[in-house]
Amino acid sequence: MDKSQVIVITGASAGVGRATALAFARQGARIGLIARGRDGLEAARREIEAAGGEALVLPTDVADAEQIEAAAEAVEKHFGPIDVWINNAMVSVFSPIKEMTSEEFKRVTDVTYLGCVYGTLSALRRMLSRDRGVIVEVGSALAYRGIPLQAAYCGAKHALQGFVDSLRCELLHDKSAVRVTMVQLPALNTPQFSWVKSRLPRKPQPVPPIFQPEVAAEAIIWAAHHDRPEVYVGWPTVQAIVGNKIAPRFADWYLSRQGYEAQQTDEPVEVGRVDNLWEPVPGDHGAHGDFDARSRPWSSQFWATKNRAWLGFAGAVLTAVVFDCWRKSSNKEEFPAAQKG
Repeated sequence: MDKSQVIVITGASAGVGRATALAFARQGARIGLIARGRDGLEAARREIEAAGGEALVLPTDVADAEQIEAAAEAVEKHFGPIDVWINNAMVSVFSPIKEMTSEEFKRVTDVTYLGCVYGTLSALRRMLSRDRGVIVEVGSALAYRGIPLQAAYCGAKHALQGFVDSLRCELLHDKSAVRVTMVQLPALNTPQFSWVKSRLPRKPQPVPPIFQPEVAAEAIIWAAHHDRPEVYVGWPTVQAIVGNKIAPRFADWYLSRQGYEAQQTDEPVEVGRVDNLWEPVPGDHGAHGDFDARSRPWSSQFWATKNRAWLGFAGAVLTAVVFDCWRKSSNKEEFPAAQKG
């Protein structure tokens, strides 16, 4: 990667955004860090600088388009033209729909969907005139398959997926060199499950199998530098998206029976639990959540995605070898006397 690259990451103070920022820093990138919580942003800055990158801390609520635009201006003034913009910020509410409020639906939509739209608009204002740049929208398997207890988040990710399709079509129509890609992630071990607003009786958890946030970070960086319109990460993501296309009503039935338990641990919710729906939770929460012991550090499916050209070549060679062996064997059986002579 060119060390002069300028990266912007929303939701950079913790979780996937934090892991992605650190991974870019190891490549020498200059990074604009956008999130609400200054504690986490300052800690991320220190990590980035220790890893060999540069960072600019930008406390910002992505639900406010003017704040995002101001952050974009600050990044370009400090580092120069933005090369890659990553929309990753999100909030959610774990709750049955019947217990949700309209304000909660609006807040999740404002951050998780409109925050990506506003970030994309700020990126396009700068990238289109230069005819270069990449926008990475961080999605989820839930962009295609809704699950119980996360209706607001699922709806926001569904909306984002439709927005990206529209934008991609328009960029192609305009013959623009600006590129947009969406990375669909599996369940991840991030701090969000410790601070997400929840009405569940037990502590929220990612639906197993769980992957470490570094798996997501690797996929985001790879997507930023490879011309793929969409990247799936993890077999659970593939299974959810493809399975929903094949048998959506079976998925409804299965999730109605398994989806509630799968999103909760066996531990009761602690008294006085705080959440980050309206305000950031103070402190530095890092990239990882509470599920390190149960989380996978890599994805065989994503490895196959990255190496599909080589795998295709190897498959073709193997097919040719098998066919050649079969042909020789068939010839020996058909002409035994000639083979002996």
